[in-house]
Amino acid sequence: MTDVTIRHNPERERFEVLVAGNVIGKAAYKEYDGGSSPQRIFYHTVINEEYGGQGLAGKLAKVALDETVEAGVGIVPVCPFIKKFLTKHPGYADHITATTPAHLEFLNDALASRARA
Repeated sequence: MTDVTIRHNPERERFEVLVAGNVIGKAAYKEYDGGSSPQRIFYHTVINEEYGGQGLAGKLAKVALDETVEAGVGIVPVCPFIKKFLTKHPGYADHITATTPAHLEFLNDALASRARA
């Protein structure tokens, strides 16, 4: 597949996969500052069905996690895909923060207020 781009869109709090300039997938997150260091809660990763099976979700996860680590931000994996990716790529282990009830409460509140907006 040609013309695939992966970019960070911080205004929308997500990393995006684009094909020919159209967003066909994303890894969504919420920024969290619950104490000692900034963290990024990854909660949803999706690739449009017609682009499935091409390894795009894995490429998206790698870029998202690499850029998160480079920014000095901890990874909080809530998304099942990101969790699975991390188990297969132990090099990220030092950058993972275990999900806590506080993370989940923050995420639920943030998503609920976004839905009301």
